[in-house]
Amino acid sequence: MSGHSKWHNIQVRKGKQDKAKSSQFTKFARLITVAAREGGADPTMNFSLRLAIDKAKAINMPKDNIERAIKKGTGELNDGTTFEEVVYEGFGPGGVGMLVDTLTDNKNRTVGDLKSMFGKHGGSLASAGSVQWQFMKRAVVRIGKEKLSVIKNVDEFELSLIDAGADDIRQSEYGMEILAPVSNFQKVLEVVTKMGIEPDESGLEWVAKETLALDESGRNSLQGLYEVLDEHDDVRGVYTNLM
Repeated sequence: MSGHSKWHNIQVRKGKQDKAKSSQFTKFARLITVAAREGGADPTMNFSLRLAIDKAKAINMPKDNIERAIKKGTGELNDGTTFEEVVYEGFGPGGVGMLVDTLTDNKNRTVGDLKSMFGKHGGSLASAGSVQWQFMKRAVVRIGKEKLSVIKNVDEFELSLIDAGADDIRQSEYGMEILAPVSNFQKVLEVVTKMGIEPDESGLEWVAKETLALDESGRNSLQGLYEVLDEHDDVRGVYTNLM
């Protein structure tokens, strides 16, 4: 989702994290496991792992859970479970293009669940390549409006972001959205954290090259689909080309 919808979904997700911590712990444990598997157990050397741990701590995930997830990733603990990263493509209500980024240990289960959820909300899964070409993988950092008040000189802050590799800075009534090439993510995020700001959201996302509009009814239907997808344990991100 983009624009107002994306900021709205951040708040929806935060509310659900407070109500369903166990489900969120499951998602972040998977992220930590995969990050440790791919880049090692040292968060000072593995930026993806450090980011996953920071997000897990933000929802008060117990230290033991984090350490166990790291050990699963490095092979120190082996329960026979292997997670794969799979991006599913689909069309939501009104023909909106959607990408569903998953970490799954059972692709048959995941695709079956996604087909059911899309079908119940007026959408459908699509064949590989039919939607993904409409998106680009980008580094994204979002800062809510209230947090921007700590920045004394916004122009200097934006120049620092540009120097770090940000190539698109969008301001709105909701806050600031910073976009950059994936390779510049760590440098851009460091500029933000050095200001003493904890982003409302940060990570690698699929960003639409072009967007389309929906009427209120279509938006409500799409929001319903987005929320059930986002709640699924296997889903780590849902992206659309909605304006």
